Amino acid sequence: MSEAPASSPDAGSVRRCGLVAIVGRPNVGKSTLLNALVGQKISITSSKAQTTRHRITGVRTVGESQFVFVDTPGFQTKHAAPINRSLNRAVTSALSDVDVVLFVVEAGRFGRDDETVLALLPEGKPALLVANKLDAVNRRADLAPWLLQMQARHRFAEFVPLSATKPADAERLLGIVAPYLPEQEWLHDADALTDRSDRFLAAEIVREKLFRLTGDELPYTSTVVVDKYEEEGALRRIAATIVVERDAHKAMIIGSGGERLKRIGTEARHELEHLLDAKVFLELWVKVRGGWADDEAHLRSYGYE
Repeated sequence: MSEAPASSPDAGSVRRCGLVAIVGRPNVGKSTLLNALVGQKISITSSKAQTTRHRITGVRTVGESQFVFVDTPGFQTKHAAPINRSLNRAVTSALSDVDVVLFVVEAGRFGRDDETVLALLPEGKPALLVANKLDAVNRRADLAPWLLQMQARHRFAEFVPLSATKPADAERLLGIVAPYLPEQEWLHDADALTDRSDRFLAAEIVREKLFRLTGDELPYTSTVVVDKYEEEGALRRIAATIVVERDAHKAMIIGSGGERLKRIGTEARHELEHLLDAKVFLELWVKVRGGWADDEAHLRSYGYE
């Protein structure tokens, strides 16, 4: 079990920089972990599966080491719909060009979906087993036999038990990953947090509030498209469309007297103002586009790979 401090990568002052993929089945806490590692929220989180749909790149620079994290969608095994094929392409593409892999599972658990993702790990690249949600394990001693089973499944470079919600655990993980980064110049400025645009982050935050406030009522085949993003000094004018597949979904989002849509907009606006450090004027619309998640052309137009 590794306990390296986050402040001490390798001895010396050689700069290191590398791409680090965060992979795992849906709902193991990948986006929560990314946000903790970067130190700021850049990837949306929700209890609903398939929340993350794009490769989200987060950047964190500690000492002489720069970590470029790639948060991938949870690998989809249950359906072969075009949107799920798009999500899976994002996973396999991320794994093809990274330097280190963080394979995230729930501590003490390993199922068929985890096994499917494990089979995707590339040979010859260091993979760290991140056992997340450690706080949910009642008896830590029970992890020992599970760990032996995991070591038999794959030759992991490190085993890191943690709780992604605890900042100290994220800092400890940074220190463990650092020695595995290649010695090379940084790809981003020292204070960079993400390579995604503010426009993209605005869409993601609206989508997070949409899922959080509709719970399991709304199918995951709903998305958000930013139609307008304008900067006027310290003001941001944003207009976005929530795209759903059925009229019933539209009514669900709008709610009685428009109250639910208003709440989605209010919560998204507050978070955007904090993220962008600016006043935000946000307009939201809801439109029905039947079958968009099964249409490759629509998927590409909405930014899916």
